[in-house]
Formats: sequence, structure tokens, C-alpha cells
Amino acid sequence: MASIHREIVVDTPAAVLWDAMRDPGALHTRLAPTFITECRMDGNTSGEQARELRFANGMTVRELIIDIDDDRRRIAWSAVGGQLTHHNASTHIFEEGSSRCRVVWVADLLPHALAPAIAGMIEEGLQAMKTHAERVASGL
Repeated sequence: MASIHREIVVDTPAAVLWDAMRDPGALHTRLAPTFITECRMDGNTSGEQARELRFANGMTVRELIIDIDDDRRRIAWSAVGGQLTHHNASTHIFEEGSSRCRVVWVADLLPHALAPAIAGMIEEGLQAMKTHAERVASGL
């Protein structure tokens, strides 16, 4: 199993970035609009949350929301279907002073051969998140 760990420092308060990240249906408007172009929430009769994402590269994925932990500023999800036979991921936001934060994204997946492509998407997503959050923080 491949395990990918990436992180980035963002010049915005942790609480501000967490407010956008913890809104699982608004990734395309509040968190990383240049990376995710469409996000549609759906659920099932058992009350589980799921979302359908379309990325800027045209790829689509369905993700089950596993947990949104406000105390730890952590969201966890699992991609289902497609080429992946296993996928679970999470992001944590950590304070780095009053006006900066660090985002840590961890993903475990199979097959291992897809790790380079997924790692590239994670890096692109983190950069899009940083760019958008810092633009919003600066008032642009």
C-alpha cells in the first residue's frame, strides 16, 4: 500500500482555513476553486455524507466523508470506485502562530502504481488551497 504525506504552510489563520475545509460541499468555491471545479453533495438513507467531485483535469471521483473533527481540525474521507481499490485520506490544519497554519494531507491507497499520480494531485490541491486562502486573506 502506498502512503503519501504532504504538507504546506498557508498565510492565513488556522480557524479561517478550517472554516472553508470543514464545509465538504463547497470545496470548489471556498477551498480550492482552481483545483476542483464542481462539488455536489449527496447522501444515502443511512445518513452518510458523500460528495461527487470534478477536478480541473476532468477527472471525477466519489468520496465518502468519514469524519469532520472540529476539535482537531481534521477531515477524513475515502474515494470509492474508479481505478483505486483502496483509498483513505485526511487533512489536518495546525496553527503556526496567529496568522499562519500548516496543512498536512495523508493518503493511503492501492494499487501502489497510482501513487505518483495521486501525489501529484495532492501537491496541486495543496498549492491551490494555499493560493486561494492567501488571496482571500489579502482581500483580493
